[in-house]
Amino acid sequence: MATGRTHRPATRSRGIPEATVARLPLYLRALTALSERSVPTVSSEELAAAAGVNSAKLRKDFSYLGSYGTRGVGYDVEYLVYQISRELGLTQDWPVVIVGIGNLGAALANYGGFASRGFRVAALIDADPAMAGRPVAGIPVQHADELEKIIRDNGVSIGVISTPAGAAQQVCDRLVAAGVTSILNFAPTVLSVPDGVDVRKVDLSIELQILAFHEQRKAGEEAVADRALPPAAAVRDESTDRGPDGDVPAVMPA
Repeated sequence: MATGRTHRPATRSRGIPEATVARLPLYLRALTALSERSVPTVSSEELAAAAGVNSAKLRKDFSYLGSYGTRGVGYDVEYLVYQISRELGLTQDWPVVIVGIGNLGAALANYGGFASRGFRVAALIDADPAMAGRPVAGIPVQHADELEKIIRDNGVSIGVISTPAGAAQQVCDRLVAAGVTSILNFAPTVLSVPDGVDVRKVDLSIELQILAFHEQRKAGEEAVADRALPPAAAVRDESTDRGPDGDVPAVMPA
Protein backbone atom coordinates (compact mmCIF):
# COMPACT_ATOMS: atom_id res chain seq x y z
CA MET A 1 0.00 0.00 0.00
CA ALA A 2 1.49 3.36 -0.99
CA THR A 3 2.01 6.07 1.59
CA GLY A 4 0.98 9.70 1.39
CA ARG A 5 4.56 10.84 0.97
CA THR A 6 5.10 9.17 -2.40
CA HIS A 7 1.75 9.77 -4.11
CA ARG A 8 -0.10 13.07 -4.51
CA PRO A 9 -3.67 13.60 -5.78
CA ALA A 10 -3.91 14.32 -9.49
CA THR A 11 -6.65 16.96 -9.26
CA ARG A 12 -4.51 20.07 -9.67
CA SER A 13 -2.44 18.69 -12.50
CA ARG A 14 -5.65 17.82 -14.37
CA GLY A 15 -7.00 21.34 -13.94
CA ILE A 16 -10.03 20.58 -11.76
CA PRO A 17 -11.17 23.84 -10.11
CA GLU A 18 -10.80 24.13 -6.34
CA ALA A 19 -14.55 24.72 -5.97
CA THR A 20 -15.20 21.40 -7.71
CA VAL A 21 -12.62 19.63 -5.54
CA ALA A 22 -14.41 20.99 -2.45
CA ARG A 23 -17.68 19.43 -3.65
CA LEU A 24 -16.26 16.01 -4.54
CA PRO A 25 -16.40 14.76 -0.91
CA LEU A 26 -20.09 15.75 -0.78
CA TYR A 27 -20.80 13.67 -3.88
CA LEU A 28 -18.74 10.79 -2.51
CA ARG A 29 -20.64 10.79 0.78
CA ALA A 30 -23.99 10.71 -1.03
CA LEU A 31 -22.79 8.01 -3.44
CA THR A 32 -21.42 5.87 -0.63
CA ALA A 33 -24.80 5.97 1.08
CA LEU A 34 -26.43 4.84 -2.19
CA SER A 35 -23.87 2.09 -2.62
CA GLU A 36 -24.54 0.81 0.89
CA ARG A 37 -28.22 0.51 -0.08
CA SER A 38 -27.25 -1.38 -3.28
CA VAL A 39 -28.62 1.36 -5.54
CA PRO A 40 -27.05 0.72 -8.98
CA THR A 41 -27.67 4.03 -10.75
CA VAL A 42 -28.67 7.57 -9.82
CA SER A 43 -29.86 10.58 -11.81
CA SER A 44 -28.06 13.91 -11.64
CA GLU A 45 -31.13 15.47 -10.00
CA GLU A 46 -31.30 12.82 -7.27
CA LEU A 47 -27.58 12.93 -6.56
CA ALA A 48 -27.50 16.74 -6.59
CA ALA A 49 -30.34 16.86 -4.06
CA ALA A 50 -28.56 14.35 -1.82
CA ALA A 51 -25.32 16.37 -2.01
CA GLY A 52 -27.03 19.74 -1.53
CA VAL A 53 -26.08 21.30 -4.89
CA ASN A 54 -27.97 22.02 -8.10
CA SER A 55 -27.94 19.45 -10.89
CA ALA A 56 -26.35 21.76 -13.47
CA LYS A 57 -23.37 22.35 -11.20
CA LEU A 58 -23.08 18.62 -10.52
CA ARG A 59 -23.03 17.78 -14.24
CA LYS A 60 -20.31 20.37 -14.85
CA ASP A 61 -18.27 19.05 -11.93
CA PHE A 62 -18.51 15.52 -13.27
CA SER A 63 -17.46 16.66 -16.73
CA TYR A 64 -14.02 17.42 -15.23
CA LEU A 65 -13.85 13.76 -14.26
CA GLY A 66 -14.78 12.65 -17.76
CA SER A 67 -18.04 11.19 -16.48
CA TYR A 68 -21.21 12.23 -18.30
CA GLY A 69 -23.73 9.56 -17.32
CA THR A 70 -26.17 7.84 -19.65
CA ARG A 71 -29.32 9.57 -20.86
CA GLY A 72 -32.38 7.94 -19.36
CA VAL A 73 -30.26 5.81 -17.02
CA GLY A 74 -28.11 8.20 -14.98
CA TYR A 75 -24.75 7.60 -13.37
CA ASP A 76 -23.31 4.25 -12.34
CA VAL A 77 -22.96 4.56 -8.56
CA GLU A 78 -20.05 2.16 -8.04
CA TYR A 79 -18.07 3.61 -10.92
CA LEU A 80 -18.54 7.16 -9.63
CA VAL A 81 -17.43 6.09 -6.16
CA TYR A 82 -14.26 4.72 -7.73
CA GLN A 83 -13.70 7.78 -9.94
CA ILE A 84 -14.11 10.31 -7.16
CA SER A 85 -12.10 8.24 -4.69
CA ARG A 86 -9.28 8.06 -7.21
CA GLU A 87 -9.33 11.80 -7.87
CA LEU A 88 -9.29 12.56 -4.15
CA GLY A 89 -6.41 10.17 -3.61
CA LEU A 90 -8.47 7.86 -1.42
CA THR A 91 -7.51 4.65 -3.20
CA GLN A 92 -4.21 4.74 -1.30
CA ASP A 93 -3.21 4.82 2.34
CA TRP A 94 -2.66 8.28 3.87
CA PRO A 95 -0.93 8.14 7.27
CA VAL A 96 -2.03 11.01 9.52
CA VAL A 97 -0.66 12.35 12.81
CA ILE A 98 -2.85 14.17 15.32
CA VAL A 99 -1.02 16.65 17.53
CA GLY A 100 -2.76 17.75 20.72
CA ILE A 101 -4.68 14.99 22.46
CA GLY A 102 -7.07 16.96 24.62
CA ASN A 103 -10.82 16.49 24.44
CA LEU A 104 -10.98 17.42 20.75
CA GLY A 105 -7.88 15.47 19.76
CA ALA A 106 -9.17 12.39 21.58
CA ALA A 107 -12.53 12.73 19.82
CA LEU A 108 -10.76 12.91 16.47
CA ALA A 109 -8.68 9.85 17.34
CA ASN A 110 -11.87 7.95 18.14
CA TYR A 111 -13.55 8.95 14.88
CA GLY A 112 -14.28 5.74 13.01
CA GLY A 113 -14.54 7.28 9.55
CA PHE A 114 -10.83 7.74 8.86
CA ALA A 115 -10.05 4.15 7.87
CA SER A 116 -13.03 3.79 5.55
CA ARG A 117 -12.08 7.00 3.73
CA GLY A 118 -8.44 6.24 3.00
CA PHE A 119 -6.76 7.62 6.13
CA ARG A 120 -4.80 5.85 8.85
CA VAL A 121 -4.01 7.48 12.17
CA ALA A 122 -0.31 6.72 12.35
CA ALA A 123 0.37 8.48 15.65
CA LEU A 124 -1.09 10.60 18.42
CA ILE A 125 1.26 13.27 19.79
CA ASP A 126 1.01 15.49 22.87
CA ALA A 127 3.38 17.79 24.76
CA ASP A 128 2.18 16.67 28.18
CA PRO A 129 4.59 14.05 29.61
CA ALA A 130 1.72 12.61 31.65
CA MET A 131 -0.02 11.64 28.41
CA ALA A 132 2.92 9.65 27.04
CA GLY A 133 2.05 5.97 26.69
CA ARG A 134 -1.60 6.47 27.53
CA PRO A 135 -3.79 4.67 24.97
CA VAL A 136 -6.43 6.70 23.15
CA ALA A 137 -8.60 4.81 20.65
CA GLY A 138 -6.19 1.93 21.08
CA ILE A 139 -3.16 4.03 20.06
CA PRO A 140 -0.53 4.97 22.65
CA VAL A 141 0.10 8.72 22.83
CA GLN A 142 3.69 9.72 22.07
CA HIS A 143 5.52 12.76 23.40
CA ALA A 144 6.00 15.82 21.17
CA ASP A 145 9.79 15.40 21.39
CA GLU A 146 9.38 12.44 19.03
CA LEU A 147 7.38 14.39 16.41
CA GLU A 148 10.06 14.60 13.70
CA LYS A 149 11.05 10.95 14.05
CA ILE A 150 7.42 9.83 13.96
CA ILE A 151 6.78 11.75 10.74
CA ARG A 152 9.92 10.41 9.11
CA ASP A 153 9.35 6.79 10.17
CA ASN A 154 5.71 6.77 9.02
CA GLY A 155 6.09 8.79 5.82
CA VAL A 156 3.48 11.27 7.05
CA SER A 157 2.44 14.16 4.79
CA ILE A 158 -0.84 15.11 6.53
CA GLY A 159 -0.94 16.55 10.03
CA VAL A 160 -3.90 17.46 12.23
CA ILE A 161 -3.44 20.22 14.81
CA SER A 162 -5.85 20.22 17.75
CA THR A 163 -3.68 22.10 20.25
CA PRO A 164 -4.51 25.34 22.08
CA ALA A 165 -4.12 28.43 19.89
CA GLY A 166 -0.87 29.53 21.53
CA ALA A 167 0.95 26.33 20.61
CA ALA A 168 -0.46 25.84 17.12
CA GLN A 169 2.04 27.90 15.08
CA GLN A 170 5.06 26.26 16.71
CA VAL A 171 3.57 22.82 16.08
CA CYS A 172 2.80 23.84 12.50
CA ASP A 173 6.40 24.99 11.94
CA ARG A 174 7.75 21.70 13.24
CA LEU A 175 5.36 19.67 11.09
CA VAL A 176 6.34 21.60 7.97
CA ALA A 177 10.06 21.37 8.74
CA ALA A 178 9.67 17.60 9.17
CA GLY A 179 8.08 17.24 5.74
CA VAL A 180 4.32 17.58 6.30
CA THR A 181 2.75 19.37 3.34
CA SER A 182 -0.95 19.34 4.28
CA ILE A 183 -2.42 20.48 7.60
CA LEU A 184 -5.92 20.31 9.04
CA ASN A 185 -6.10 23.01 11.70
CA PHE A 186 -8.64 22.85 14.53
CA ALA A 187 -6.83 25.42 16.67
CA PRO A 188 -8.62 28.80 16.86
CA THR A 189 -5.87 30.71 15.10
CA VAL A 190 -4.60 31.47 11.61
CA LEU A 191 -1.44 29.57 10.68
CA SER A 192 1.37 30.94 8.54
CA VAL A 193 2.85 28.38 6.15
CA PRO A 194 5.25 28.52 3.19
CA ASP A 195 4.23 28.02 -0.42
CA GLY A 196 3.50 24.40 -1.21
CA VAL A 197 1.83 23.69 2.11
CA ASP A 198 -1.97 23.43 2.18
CA VAL A 199 -3.95 24.35 5.29
CA ARG A 200 -7.63 23.66 5.88
CA LYS A 201 -9.10 25.39 8.93
CA VAL A 202 -12.01 24.04 10.96
CA ASP A 203 -13.34 26.52 13.53
CA LEU A 204 -16.56 25.41 15.21
CA SER A 205 -17.03 28.73 17.01
CA ILE A 206 -16.98 30.63 13.71
CA GLU A 207 -19.58 28.29 12.24
CA LEU A 208 -21.79 28.81 15.29
CA GLN A 209 -21.37 32.58 15.03
CA ILE A 210 -22.48 32.46 11.39
CA LEU A 211 -25.55 30.47 12.44
CA ALA A 212 -26.23 33.03 15.19
CA PHE A 213 -26.13 35.78 12.56
CA HIS A 214 -28.74 33.98 10.46
CA GLU A 215 -30.93 33.34 13.51
CA GLN A 216 -30.76 37.02 14.45
CA ARG A 217 -31.64 38.06 10.91
CA LYS A 218 -34.59 35.66 10.80
CA ALA A 219 -35.83 37.02 14.15
CA GLY A 220 -35.54 40.57 12.79
CA GLU A 221 -37.47 39.69 9.65
CA GLU A 222 -40.24 38.12 11.74
CA ALA A 223 -40.43 41.23 13.92
CA VAL A 224 -40.73 43.46 10.85
CA ALA A 225 -43.44 41.21 9.44
CA ASP A 226 -45.35 41.36 12.73
CA ARG A 227 -45.21 45.17 12.76
CA ALA A 228 -46.50 45.30 9.18
CA LEU A 229 -49.71 43.42 10.05
CA PRO A 230 -52.72 45.71 10.75
CA PRO A 231 -54.18 45.62 14.28
CA ALA A 232 -57.03 43.16 14.64
CA ALA A 233 -59.52 45.97 15.38
CA ALA A 234 -58.58 47.72 12.14
CA VAL A 235 -59.46 44.76 9.97
CA ARG A 236 -62.89 45.44 8.54
CA ASP A 237 -65.44 42.69 8.87
CA GLU A 238 -67.27 42.88 5.60
CA SER A 239 -70.09 40.72 6.92
CA THR A 240 -71.33 43.65 9.06
CA ASP A 241 -71.53 45.90 6.01
CA ARG A 242 -73.82 43.62 4.05
CA GLY A 243 -77.59 43.87 3.79
CA PRO A 244 -80.04 41.10 4.60
CA ASP A 245 -79.47 39.55 1.18
CA GLY A 246 -75.70 39.64 1.52
CA ASP A 247 -75.17 42.68 -0.70
CA VAL A 248 -73.69 45.93 0.49
CA PRO A 249 -76.65 48.33 0.77
CA ALA A 250 -76.60 51.35 -1.52
CA VAL A 251 -77.65 53.65 1.31
CA MET A 252 -76.42 53.02 4.83
CA PRO A 253 -79.14 53.43 7.47
CA ALA A 254 -78.96 56.56 9.60
